[in-house]
Amino acid sequence: MTGGNMPEYWKVTRLSEKAVSPAMGERVLESPGMGEVLVRMHAAALNFADILMLQGTYQDTPTRPFVPGLEGAGVVMAAGPGTDLPPGTRVAVHAQGTMAEAGIFPASRCIPIPDNLGFQEAAGFSIAYGTSHLALTHRASLQRAETLAVLGAAGGVGLTAVEIGAALGARVIAIARGAERLQAARDAGATELIDSATCPDLRAALRDLGGVDVVYDPVGDAPGAAAFGALKPGGRFLVIGFAGGQPPALPLNHALVKNISILGLYWGGYEKLAPEILRTSLVELMELARQGRLRPHVGATLPLERLPEAYELLASRRAIGKVVVTM
Repeated sequence: MTGGNMPEYWKVTRLSEKAVSPAMGERVLESPGMGEVLVRMHAAALNFADILMLQGTYQDTPTRPFVPGLEGAGVVMAAGPGTDLPPGTRVAVHAQGTMAEAGIFPASRCIPIPDNLGFQEAAGFSIAYGTSHLALTHRASLQRAETLAVLGAAGGVGLTAVEIGAALGARVIAIARGAERLQAARDAGATELIDSATCPDLRAALRDLGGVDVVYDPVGDAPGAAAFGALKPGGRFLVIGFAGGQPPALPLNHALVKNISILGLYWGGYEKLAPEILRTSLVELMELARQGRLRPHVGATLPLERLPEAYELLASRRAIGKVVVTM
């Protein structure tokens, strides 16, 4: 192995063939190959996709056993040939297997992070901010002064949609449950707030605020359908996820009559669909972070040994912002 005095064995978490939660273990890492880097991980973040992988229902679940985690941040310790990331580079990683003290990843999946972004903030940056940035700019073409409604606005991706929407000059309506979550959305740039716990008719509430040009929906189910009903003619509905348990029942006849676009966004799919668009988006986001225009919100931090608790915290939706695991 390259990397000087680094230990041979690294602590990892693994999902075995029948396990319902990760277990600690060790593995040996070889030297990085062509186009690869060895990264000493300092932090990794959880996403709802990680929960679906536990259940075996995610569309890209690896064959077990596998190391969980889809994103994180750390320092390049060794670089294989054909890479442009020298040892010592601080990077955000978006690849399978980040819930470990170290890992070997494609250099193309590692983005240098600015000095003003800490490892914990950078750990949950790529997927959440990347999803919202691609969805709002590339898919929905959100314009300055348009109205954006964000469901689940205090969640890991919802907060980033609020923040990016505000940075793009949109009027942002945040829909979340409870005063604390709504305050987090306001702090991220929302100008209008709707408490989903007390709002009897979300569609009517959104219409009373003048209607919506773009809906960002990581929730689905009834809230997604209600928000869809408040779209203006020519509106865009972004299908981000189904944290509510099932997809929204959208009336396609309304989409036809009102010229509404229904746009899906699976961020990970862009690695094959258009990797250059994904990477350009991440580089632009890191520049916004360097300028201080984006401020990632870490909702909870736990050590690697308490990873099962981190999963439970995310599944219960008790965290505001990202759940981060430190190594």
